[in-house]
Parts: sequence; structure tokens; C-alpha cells
Amino acid sequence: MDISSAYRLVIADDHPLFRGAMREAVGGVLATADIAEAGSFGELTALLERQSDVDLILLDLAMPGISGFSGLLYLRAQYPGIPVVIVSASDDAETIRRSMDFGASGFIPKRLNIETLRNAIARVLAGDVWIPSDIDLAVAADPETIKLRDRLATLTPQQVRVLMMLSEGLLNKQIAYELGVSEATIKAHVSAILQKLSVESRTQAVIAAARISGSHWRQAEQAVN
Repeated sequence: MDISSAYRLVIADDHPLFRGAMREAVGGVLATADIAEAGSFGELTALLERQSDVDLILLDLAMPGISGFSGLLYLRAQYPGIPVVIVSASDDAETIRRSMDFGASGFIPKRLNIETLRNAIARVLAGDVWIPSDIDLAVAADPETIKLRDRLATLTPQQVRVLMMLSEGLLNKQIAYELGVSEATIKAHVSAILQKLSVESRTQAVIAAARISGSHWRQAEQAVN
């Protein structure tokens, strides 16, 4: 039996052409691996709910259903045993450092050629961490960002989902409908989020999440007002 046939990977990206390029790159490393695709974060979570025995998720930071690092936060909380590698066009040093801080197993810039992509994927599947060689992870983030990052990391998977929906400007009633729970449950989640983030309002919580994800805080404020 070809050992590569035992691997299950998910490519989560909203661009079909790039998913095809990633499938080709993976195929060069694992010719017979089981490769699933998701064009939105909703498709990804639905896929994982059906079958979570996945060996690797290749996740874009910018796709429908997520903002910044919210998708990575959710996956690390809900599926801590599945390695997640960020594959993104936003490949500045700060974005790469934050991805690793939030538990990514690697960061692959979309600009890389296919041979480098294959090498990176092979390294991650072998248990290594792969990032571009010119990135120094020893450079520390500012203390306030570190505090906020650590607070966000205490959120449960459901609380991360609620915060993601708050960031989209949804009301408690709408979030309850989307998640199939009562409005009282959502109110309890929001209260817990405010407490864990040490903020006093929904607006402050969304701004905090936007800050750590690199989104513009004024856009975040407008979403909940």
C-alpha cells in the first residue's frame, strides 16, 4: 500500500485556480493522498464536522466566513490535533509571526514556486515547522498585543464563532439562528467573551479582535454600530 494514500488533507481557499495549484503541489509530494477542498470557512467546518480525521489543513487567511486570524483561532480551539498551515498572499513578517503565535504549523506565501511549495508541505507532513527563511520569530510582539493574543486564546470554539459573527455586525438574534441555539445562550457567550477579553462592550470586543487580526479598527467599530 502506498503510504501517501493514508494521508487526508484539506485545501481551504476561495480561489479555485489556486486550490488547483495547491492540489498539484500536494500531488507532487503525496501522489495518492485524499485531498478535499473548501471554498469558504463554512464549507471547511461542515467538512470537518462530517469527518475530522484530517492530517493537514492548508488555510487561506482571507476567505468568506473568516476575518484575519479568527479561522485559525477557531480551528486550534476546536481541532487542536490537526496541523494548520497558513497559505496566504499577505506574507509580511508580522502576519507570519502572528500566525505562528496562534498555533499555525507553518506559513507558506502564495508567491512561492511549486517546487518550494512541495518542499514546505513535505516538511510539515514530516512534523517540522516551515516558514520563509528570512523571517525571525525571535522578534517579540509588543506587550499589549501579547496580552490580547493570550486572552483571545482562552475563548472556546463556540465563543470564537460568536465573536466572528459579532465582527460581521450580526445581532444576538441572528447569531442564535445561525448557530441553532437560543438567544439567551448567545447573550451568555457574549458576556463570557467580554470578561475574557477584559472589555466592557461588544464594540470593544470586536475592535480588540480586529486589532489582533490586522483589520482596521474603525471598520470594526462601524460593523457593530
